[in-house]
Amino acid sequence: MHTVMWTFELPSDTTRQQVVETIKATASGYQGVPGLIRKYYGLTPDGAALVGIYLWENRAAADAFYTEAWVTRVSGRWQSQAMRQDWETPMVVESAEHRLIAAELAALIGRSEE
Repeated sequence: MHTVMWTFELPSDTTRQQVVETIKATASGYQGVPGLIRKYYGLTPDGAALVGIYLWENRAAADAFYTEAWVTRVSGRWQSQAMRQDWETPMVVESAEHRLIAAELAALIGRSEE
């Protein structure tokens, strides 16, 4: 599995309500994206920055999704140049479900569904 975090420094006049409304308006667009397992939105307590954290089946799926047009669009939406960080994700802990998901197992499950 692969995790990508995009960070956006928000303009100082951006309100929490504006951020939440934008998230509500755009979140459904991430449903059904090939290879995307989960997406989180995060806002710093002071409202100065926003992060999008994406858990992908693999890096290739992430790279296919993050086109130049996508980066331009989200940078414009948040009026901030998007900054990307990538991580290999060898394990996910689903605490509420008392479940561990190892990357190797997730890859095998993905192959069996093809």
